[in-house]
Amino acid sequence: MIEGKNIFITGGAGFIGSTLAGRLLQSNQVTVYDNLSRNSLKDKSFAEHPNLKLVQGDILDLEALSVAMQGADVVVHCAAIAGIDTVIKSPTQTMHVNMIGSANVLEAASKLNRVDRVVCFSTSEVFGQQAFRSSETDATVMGAVGEARWTYAVSKLAEEHLAVAYYKEKWLPTTVVRPFNVYGPGQVGEGAIQIFIKRAIANQPIQVHGDGSQIRAWCYVDDMVDAVLLCMGHPEAVGESFNIGNQRDVITIYGLANAIVRVLDSSSEISFVPKPWVDVELRIPDVEKAKRLLGFHAKIDLEEGIRRAAAFYRDQSQLAASE
Repeated sequence: MIEGKNIFITGGAGFIGSTLAGRLLQSNQVTVYDNLSRNSLKDKSFAEHPNLKLVQGDILDLEALSVAMQGADVVVHCAAIAGIDTVIKSPTQTMHVNMIGSANVLEAASKLNRVDRVVCFSTSEVFGQQAFRSSETDATVMGAVGEARWTYAVSKLAEEHLAVAYYKEKWLPTTVVRPFNVYGPGQVGEGAIQIFIKRAIANQPIQVHGDGSQIRAWCYVDDMVDAVLLCMGHPEAVGESFNIGNQRDVITIYGLANAIVRVLDSSSEISFVPKPWVDVELRIPDVEKAKRLLGFHAKIDLEEGIRRAAAFYRDQSQLAASE
């Protein structure tokens, strides 16, 4: 239980960051530092909570970041350029933000008088195109040089190495989490599951890239936040990296589209379109380390997660229609 702390969340207006902030606000002071390029926070019921402070800023601005971080007990670094479309559009910006921005966050945190924990978000993409029950000690894979997709994985892997280096060299109490396909209410930007759900609600056609045989393990956002909270407070988390996901909810992308149509009783038709980029064909985590050291296990199954996310998007749609 995290109580009475000053929590600083970079990218805290984003999907996972804002969900995390909502879980912490009742018993802590939370500062969200975000450039608001993707703003899920504005749709949250707690957006005006008295314990929440929003600072609009960029992690590439070390001075502003350092000032905003003063007084933090726990730092959670969620800010990044992510999403395959966004990454491919600007690989240079992706690497600048994810590498230099992460270096700025770690450097600013290391200058604090005292910090209990620094949790850095990496990605399951560091395992490359084929990742079956990958554990934290498995070899990471950097795809072909010049293939824009892998700039995201490379930049996040650099962040991981830097976070561990700050722990080993400067005793900064860092922890790294590698999310595996997180979804749920408040997801903004890209992501197959939220796009499929929104289209299914509207009975619109659903497009699957490629032949739909790509395999994923899907993790509901509340389970992801549970893991982050454990990483923020558990003594065993310091200096470690953790795969976070739900290895039981494994399904192909085509199977996912069909499941969403079925669960939501939608009349959406499913079609296939060419993949304009290199894709990850198989991504399933081994979460034994998080279970063993932190006591983490995912609780929300895929069908329940689909229903919860759909309820959120329906409410959003009705609210927008009434305005």
